[in-house]
Amino acid sequence: MAGRGRGWQREQLNGLHARAGAGASPYQRLGQRMRDITGDRGVLKEVIRAGAGEMVPQDASVLVKYSGYLEYMDKPFDTNWYRRNPRLMKLGEEITLQGMEVGLLTMKKGELARFLFTPSYAYGALGCPPLIPPNATVLFEMELLDFLDSAESDKFFVLTTEQQDTFPLQKVLKVANTEREFGNYLFRQKRFMDARERYKRASLILCRRPSNGDEQCQIDAAKLLVFLNLSFTYLKLERPFRALTYGEKALEIDKRNAKALFRCGQACLSLTEYEKARDFLVRAQKEQPFNHDINNELKKLASCYRDYMDKEKEMCCRMFAPLSFSPVEPEVKNPLQMKGTVP
Repeated sequence: MAGRGRGWQREQLNGLHARAGAGASPYQRLGQRMRDITGDRGVLKEVIRAGAGEMVPQDASVLVKYSGYLEYMDKPFDTNWYRRNPRLMKLGEEITLQGMEVGLLTMKKGELARFLFTPSYAYGALGCPPLIPPNATVLFEMELLDFLDSAESDKFFVLTTEQQDTFPLQKVLKVANTEREFGNYLFRQKRFMDARERYKRASLILCRRPSNGDEQCQIDAAKLLVFLNLSFTYLKLERPFRALTYGEKALEIDKRNAKALFRCGQACLSLTEYEKARDFLVRAQKEQPFNHDINNELKKLASCYRDYMDKEKEMCCRMFAPLSFSPVEPEVKNPLQMKGTVP
């Protein structure tokens, strides 16, 4: 979609305008081939690229790229299309344009669609001066990158611990996964402290969950992902001891997990525990011999260890080097220069 850009939008509207004739505007012409999703033709939709999976639920948080256009205008009056990392927005709170929310609730992950919003679903009879004129019908193009069903997770965490423990396992796993996905989003935004809190919430409900043998495998699989996320996050926060702790927790679940071994190796390297770092990284390399990151970390370890040994050697040389003295011979006066003997 980003490749189409403004030129594509202008070409489409110019073509519609040329075919519309005196009795219909470009948007009216476009609306004739679009689907009515509200029953009153207030929001019309045309799918450009189909998505997959479930539709966006009520009160979800969405990652969406969008551009809003006025009729006969080439440039969008509002867009986030060129942002590298669009912001996660919650329906009903951060997305307040009614037509946009109605449209998003009909979309699936990966879908790209075009919408027409009449004034009652957009900016109303007054518009939004100076950008939006009164009674304006607007066109929005939206791409749903992802969404999180945050409503269920939000409701879960306002309950008491006792109430949470009555939920079935699948519900708990779903909430934990939502928290982890939120953490992943925050991590990508480099908000590492906030990401850590989301991961820890997921870890808390998973570690507290009593289970039998059949359920334990599902819980361990979920815990493994969270522990790996926490280990990486603590490395980013420059807290290697905590990173090592969660890396080792992950290894308790899967002792051959290459990511966990790698994170432990990174943490030990930061702690200058070179022997332990080498042990973890060699084990990780054994699991994934051609992993670029693991092999580079081993090279980094070798370089750090050489520097460390050079400094140790230099320090030892200074400590045990023989002391060199320059004895001062006593001054012997020339008897010929003694007082009274030389005129």
